[in-house]
Amino acid sequence: MEFLGFTLLVLGLLRLVSAQQATDPNEVAALKTIINYWNLGSKINLTMDPCSQNAPWGAGDSNPRVSCDCTSNPCHITHLKIYALDIKGEIPKELFELKELMDLNLGQNVLNGSIPAEIGQLSKMQYLSLGINNITGAVPSELGNLTQLISLSFSSNNFIGPLPKELGNLTSLQQLYIDSSGVSGPIPEEFANLKSLQILWASDNLLTGKLPEYFGTFTEFKVMRLEGTSLEGPIPSGFSGLTKLEDLRIGDLGGESSSLDFLDNQTSLSTLSLRNCRLSGQIPDRLGQFTELKYLDLSFNELIGRIPTSFRGLSSLQFLYLGNNNLSGELPADIITPELIALDVSFNPLSGNLPAQSGTTKAINVVGTSINTNGLQDNKVAGMLDCLQGQTKCKNKGSSTSFSIKCGGTAQKSASGIEFDDDSETLGAAALYTSTNNRWAVSSAGNFISNPNGNRYIATTDSQITGTLDSELYKTSRISPSSLRYYGLGLKNGKYSVELHFAEIEMDDSSSWRGLGRRLFDVYVQGVKILEDFNIQKEAGGSKKALVRTFEANVTNTIMEVHFFWAGKGTCCIPYQSTYGPLVSAIHASQVSEDAGASSNNKHVGRVVGIVIGVTAGAVILSSVFYLWWKKDPQGHMRILRDSPKKPLK
Repeated sequence: MEFLGFTLLVLGLLRLVSAQQATDPNEVAALKTIINYWNLGSKINLTMDPCSQNAPWGAGDSNPRVSCDCTSNPCHITHLKIYALDIKGEIPKELFELKELMDLNLGQNVLNGSIPAEIGQLSKMQYLSLGINNITGAVPSELGNLTQLISLSFSSNNFIGPLPKELGNLTSLQQLYIDSSGVSGPIPEEFANLKSLQILWASDNLLTGKLPEYFGTFTEFKVMRLEGTSLEGPIPSGFSGLTKLEDLRIGDLGGESSSLDFLDNQTSLSTLSLRNCRLSGQIPDRLGQFTELKYLDLSFNELIGRIPTSFRGLSSLQFLYLGNNNLSGELPADIITPELIALDVSFNPLSGNLPAQSGTTKAINVVGTSINTNGLQDNKVAGMLDCLQGQTKCKNKGSSTSFSIKCGGTAQKSASGIEFDDDSETLGAAALYTSTNNRWAVSSAGNFISNPNGNRYIATTDSQITGTLDSELYKTSRISPSSLRYYGLGLKNGKYSVELHFAEIEMDDSSSWRGLGRRLFDVYVQGVKILEDFNIQKEAGGSKKALVRTFEANVTNTIMEVHFFWAGKGTCCIPYQSTYGPLVSAIHASQVSEDAGASSNNKHVGRVVGIVIGVTAGAVILSSVFYLWWKKDPQGHMRILRDSPKKPLK
């Protein structure tokens, strides 16, 4: 009898365990419909119960993944991951039958249509990722019902309209990724309730209005990215309370100017980028106390005064960008530490000598300054300097009527007979390079902070480029994470035709999620913005298709500048992290008529006032230096290389 009783007990327990492994029939039916709709039958074979123990799709690293909670009877599906599998179609209504879902990851696919309002029924959701898809319509206000959310991502989609104020109900939210999502309008005041927020990515959106002051109350903030929006300054002084910040990137602000006074006790900062923010005033000495700082970018602002000597205390600093400001005085003698990889102080009225440690830094750019580089000269530098300063002994002073550059590649001859010069030199994170024939130069500044492939400033492809007889001309390109400038030198004054050659060779245009990236940048010729939010892929009708844009420009001082500038727009991370910024394949400029200066109302009068040294590829590259100043005219145009490239205020 005892044995029989024990046997019955075991059988009962087995039946109980078996019963516990059965999934809610409604959820099973819904899951089967979802799997069939997204054609995932080969990856999840639901001939067995989806919550069965040891099911191949239940492991944490499985993709697709279905995971369950079987602590009650029946089991409920709590985790669903279908990540980067290029599933197509809309979000099926059956998804909302999985009412116990806590974690839903549909990121990096090509889902279209809108987010159904029924998503608000998934009230137990803690992690929701819909990023990198092709979802359209408005962001549903019903997301505000998911009050247990810890992380929400709908970045890199094609939404329209404002952020719903109901998102302010998500008081448990710690991570919010909405960059490149298409949302517009002001950031709702109701977002002031998101006190638990630690990470905010909101760059590349049509957000308007003032940078919210209440962000200064988010004391748990660790990461904030707000670049490439239409938000306006000033940066609130209340941001001084964000002492846990590790990564702060604000850029491209309009409106009132900002100061750096809010930088107080943010000593945990590792990355600080306040590029193109209309910053004014001086750089505070206390920045030298931010000993964790590895990346500092304050370029394209209106900062004045000296570079603080306290910067010698930035023992972890690897990248320092201070270019395009009004900084004066001398470089601190010991600003260059063994850890410093790149230093850009270009286009500032700085003087003095290069620090003795300059040779230890891989990339230095002091173009557009008066810094003395005597002792690091060669014949090429001296000759170029004579030419740029207008000396009579300049060999090619005003003698050239064209220049042609194969950006990022070796010399090539086009089908039409144009000889494009070699431009395959490795520039690095801050540098200037002068061509061997002294007819042009190129400078670059910026660092791809998160690129998993390392910092690359030349893009390449083996694919055939269509729409041209010169496919090889487009298989390499210069790329930059910030600012890329080409200069034609020793040109005869007159009117020129400028051909800019492009082909998108990094971003895909396939039907995969990899084809959802958008590259946007601005182009200036002689200080005039000729292309804004330029999208090569869109204009060419696809990737790996040649595109030529032709413009006219006047040369009145023997120098032409072509400037490619990233204004924070476009996706950041498709097909991989740090895929953004200007890209150009080739440049060809040729004179079409002489003496343009006589008919240009003398608006642009240039002179050269600086010396440049570029140190690249692990070796010291001595190069020319120049500083183009432009006389102010009655309409208020300022010298173009001193101004931050931005839209005029409205």
